[in-house]
Amino acid sequence: MSALHSLQAEFQQTLYPATVSTPLQEKGTLYIRTPGWLRFDYEDPEIKVFLIKDNLYQEYWPEDKQLVERPLQVDGSEGALLALLSGSSGILEHYRVEFDPDAPEDPDSHHLKLTPREEDADTYILLEINARDWLIRKAVSFDWTGSRQEFVFSHTKTGIRLSDSIFTLKVPPDVDIIR
Repeated sequence: MSALHSLQAEFQQTLYPATVSTPLQEKGTLYIRTPGWLRFDYEDPEIKVFLIKDNLYQEYWPEDKQLVERPLQVDGSEGALLALLSGSSGILEHYRVEFDPDAPEDPDSHHLKLTPREEDADTYILLEINARDWLIRKAVSFDWTGSRQEFVFSHTKTGIRLSDSIFTLKVPPDVDIIR
């Protein structure tokens, strides 16, 4: 992603918790501006915003009038995937990369498996990359509990102008801020 400066895409996120039989699905719009700025605008089933800017992670729930702020944690499958997508974390610096041995043969896609370099890590990420434009079509993270989180990206636009205001949360004064 070092040559990619900006991106906008629609996403569908599906969480397959190890302890629940019904997956949780959400969708919305993703914005990325390198280095290290990422915003998920969730539109369905609930409106919320997840923002990463300068290694600060923010979660905003307008209906609940709540904003959570914390430093971006790259450990754990969710944090690792967000850091990877935002460009906050280097692939080769933090992961062993190999072709996914379990992926179906597909001439239109490359399938990669990213395993953390830490010895005790029991998480990994699978990426499906479009062979034509080298953009990520799907990213799946697995955690130590057996849960799986999947993002599918579509209608991707690159090289577009994304203003700073997209990566700035404007919240009403009555919002509870949790740090």
